[in-house]
Amino acid sequence: MRIGLLTDGGYPYVTGESRLWCDRLVRGLAQHEFDIYALSRSAQQEDHGWIRLPAQVQRVRTAPLWAPEDDGHTYGRRDRRRFVGHFKELAGAVCGQTDGFAEGLYGLAELARERGGLYAALRSELAVRVLESACRAPGARRGLHAATVPDYLTFVDQLERGLRPLSLDWYGEDGLGAVDLCHAASGGSAALPGLLAKRFFGVPLLVTEYGVQLRAHYLAVSDSELTSPVRALLAAFQGELAAEVYDRASVITPGNTHARRWQEKCGADRAKLRTVYPGMEADRFAAVGEGDDAGEAHTLVWVGRIEPAKDLIALLHAFAEVRKEEPQARLRLFTAPAQGAEAATYLAHCRALAAHLFPDEAADAHAVGDNPVSFEEIGGPEAPELADAYAGGSVVVLSSVVEGFPISLVEAMFCARATVSTDVGAVVEVIGGTGLVVPPRNPRALADACLALLRDPERRQRLGAAARARALELFTIEQNLTAFRGIYLELISHSPVRREAVDEDGEPLPFGHPAEAHVPGHWTGGAPSNGRTPRWAAVPRQVRGIVGTAVMPKEAGA
Repeated sequence: MRIGLLTDGGYPYVTGESRLWCDRLVRGLAQHEFDIYALSRSAQQEDHGWIRLPAQVQRVRTAPLWAPEDDGHTYGRRDRRRFVGHFKELAGAVCGQTDGFAEGLYGLAELARERGGLYAALRSELAVRVLESACRAPGARRGLHAATVPDYLTFVDQLERGLRPLSLDWYGEDGLGAVDLCHAASGGSAALPGLLAKRFFGVPLLVTEYGVQLRAHYLAVSDSELTSPVRALLAAFQGELAAEVYDRASVITPGNTHARRWQEKCGADRAKLRTVYPGMEADRFAAVGEGDDAGEAHTLVWVGRIEPAKDLIALLHAFAEVRKEEPQARLRLFTAPAQGAEAATYLAHCRALAAHLFPDEAADAHAVGDNPVSFEEIGGPEAPELADAYAGGSVVVLSSVVEGFPISLVEAMFCARATVSTDVGAVVEVIGGTGLVVPPRNPRALADACLALLRDPERRQRLGAAARARALELFTIEQNLTAFRGIYLELISHSPVRREAVDEDGEPLPFGHPAEAHVPGHWTGGAPSNGRTPRWAAVPRQVRGIVGTAVMPKEAGA
C-alpha cells in the first residue's frame, strides 16, 4: 500500500525528534511505498539536509513553517465574506463561545484550496477585528477581555503559522489524494494535512504520539515571554486542534500510558487508542548486556542531555549523602556536547556545585587529588560508544523532574544494569518492577535507593537480568514494526479509499474492483440488511490497481 507519512520538524531531516523512529519504520516496512510530507522548523534544519532515504520512499514534499509563505493572492468581496464567516467560527471556538472550530477550520481549508490567499487574510486588519470581537464578546474565556492590539497581532501571527498547512498544494489527486493511508508522526501541525486528506478524499488517518504535542506546547508556552492573553489563546487553539485530530483519527497510537492519559483527557476515544512502544536498537547494547562484566561496583552512572529538567542538582546532593556512607563511591555523568546557551550555563552551574561539594581528594600526601564526580562526553576516550557509558558503572540513575518516555532508562535495561529512577512520566511503566523508583526532587530518597543497590551485588544482578528481559520483550524495533504492520493492514481493510479504477490511458477500467468490495459490512462503514456479514465476505480483501485500493484477504500471519 501507499503511505503518506506526515512529519513536523523531523524526518527526513538530519535533525529533529521523529527522525529515528520514522526512518526505522520506513526501512522496516519495505513492502509498502512511502510518500513523505514534511514541515521544517528552521533554516538551520533545512541547511543540514536529509538523511539517506531508502528505495521505498517514492516522493518527498516539504514546506517551511518558519518563513513567510505569501502566494500574493488577495480576496474580493465575496471571498472576504467567506473568510470572515469561517474565521468567526474558528475564533469563536478558540475564545470559548461556540463549538464551531471544525467548521471554521475546514471552511478556511476549502477557501485556501480554491482561492489561495489565506496567508494575507489571516494577517489582515479584518482578521484582527474579528478576533477582537470574539475576545470581547460575552462568554469569552477568562482573561481574554484584557487582550490588547499587540496581543491580537501576536496571536494571528502564531495562528497563521499553525494553519499554514491549509495553504499547501499537497491536496490534489497526485498528492495526498493518491495515498491509501496517512500516518502523522505527531499531533498538531503535522496531523493537519491528514485531516484535510480525510476531509477531501476519505483517506484514513493514523496518529502516533511518543510525546504529546499539546503537553509540549503547554511546557513551551509557560516558559515564553508571551502575555497571558496570548498564552490563553494559543493554548485554546492547540487544545481545539488536538481534540479535532483525535476525533477524526481512525487509530491513535500513544507511545506509553503517560501519553495515553493525556490523550484521553484531551477527548480521545479509548476505543481508538493502541499503545505502541518506541522501537530501539537492542543489538548495539548486546555486548554489554550479555557480557560478564557487571561494571565498577562502587560507581553510579547517569546518561542524558544536560538541561534543568534532568535535575542534576538533586543528583549531586544525593551523591553527597551516598559518599558519607560509601566513601569509595563515584558518580560518572555522560552527556552529549551541550547545545545552546541555557544548556551550557546549566552545565557550568553543575560543575561548580560538584567542585564545591566534592573538593579534589588524594589518598596521601604524594598522590594527585581526584574528584569523585566526573563529567564526560559520549564519544570521548572513556566512552567511545553509548554502550560504553552504561558499562562504566554498576547502577544507572535517572533523576529527572520532567520526562516523557525515558530512553536512557531503556538503554540501561538493554545493558542489564540495575536502575534507580524518579517517578515521572512513563518511568514506572517502563521499569515494571525491575528497578527502584523514588519521588522526584527528593535527594535523600534517591541516595537511600542508590546505597541499597551499591551494597547488594546479588540484587543488582537479579534486577539487571530482569530489566534486560523486559526490554527485549517490549522495546525492540521488531515489536514496533509488527504493531504498525498490523495496524496498517487493519485500517486499509476497514476504511478503503474509494477511487475510480482506470487503465493506462486514464479511461475507466471495467471490473476494476471485485464485487465483494461493494458488499456492505463493518469494514466498509455500512451494514447488510440483516445486520450480518456473509461468511464468504468475512475476510477483507485488498487489491492494488494502477491507482486505488479495494478490499481483499489479509496477508497470512498479519
